[in-house]
Order: sequence, then structure tokens, then C-alpha cells
Amino acid sequence: MTMVLPEDFRFQIPRLETERLVLRQMTFDDAAAVFAYASDPEVASLTTWESHATIDDSREFLERVMSWYADGFGGPWGIVLKADDRLIGTCGLAITPQHVRAELGYAIGRPWWGQGLMTEAVLEVIRFGFEELGLNRIEARCVPPNIGSARVMEKAGMTYEGTIREQVYVKGSFDDLKMYSILRREWRATG
Repeated sequence: MTMVLPEDFRFQIPRLETERLVLRQMTFDDAAAVFAYASDPEVASLTTWESHATIDDSREFLERVMSWYADGFGGPWGIVLKADDRLIGTCGLAITPQHVRAELGYAIGRPWWGQGLMTEAVLEVIRFGFEELGLNRIEARCVPPNIGSARVMEKAGMTYEGTIREQVYVKGSFDDLKMYSILRREWRATG
């Protein structure tokens, strides 16, 4: 029997913990921390969003996030290091209830690249999506030059499905996106 989510499906972002991280709702107090990674041109060059030019850009992002939280549309978790209580990035799910799937998205500051922190966050968010939300499929995309993001998806057990040619128009050009996914039955088999 296939579980179907109601069209008006809503959920709140709960606090989650891993060995090194706390995943929590963000607040307006996180604006400076968001700006620290989102204003880095090297971070933004590997995403589909523009780097934040001013802290007001980060505040506008947080305003959107707060409205998603308030409306029950989920949104990104803030990724916080347990060691020093510092917000270093985000990881979230955008749910498509009628198809019982979500798109996973994430970003992390450059000082924390290559330490397995994003993989740790992604694994916990995938677990939450399957165990707590009852999703059937979680997918994620990255621009082809973002080798680190592709590695995160692979380490999280996601399967490369192919490259979607010129799928998005961002930063003045059409960009390809690499698509990865994991199904609930695949996730269960690895657990």
C-alpha cells in the first residue's frame, strides 16, 4: 500500500542532532552567520543562487525562511557546530506532497568543506524525510562543476540519474544540473 500525503501537508522543522551537529530552525539572529557563507563568491559560484552582496540579502533570505516555517512548509535547517554553537550552513527539504517526494538542498561555508559535515547533515535530513515524513523519494541536484556536492550525494547513498541539460537559467546563462535520488526502499536496505 502506498502512502499518499495530503495536498495540504504541512510540517514543522524539529531540532535534530548528529554526532557533531545540531540542525535547528534559523532565526533573524543568524543573519551575520548566513552572510558569512552566502557572500563568499566561491560558495555561490557552485550554486544556482547569487552571492549575498549585503547583510540585507541574508535578512531577506531569513524572512522567506521564517514565512515557510510559519506556514508549515518546512524550509531549511540551520546547521550548527556543537563544538562552538556556530551556524555554518543550511540543509532542507522542499516537499511535493502529491508525489510523496522532496528536493534536498544545502549549502555550507568554505572553511567547513571536506570535513564530512554536510554528509552528516544530509544523512540526518534524509532519515527524517523517510522515517518521520514518510517520503518515498528524495532528490537533489547540483551544477556539474560542484564535485563536492556530488560527493555528498553519493556518500549519502543517492544514485546519479543523469544530467538535465540547460534546466535552469541563472546568473545570465542556462545551466545543466546533475540529478541524484534515493528511494525509501533503498534507504531501508542500507540501514
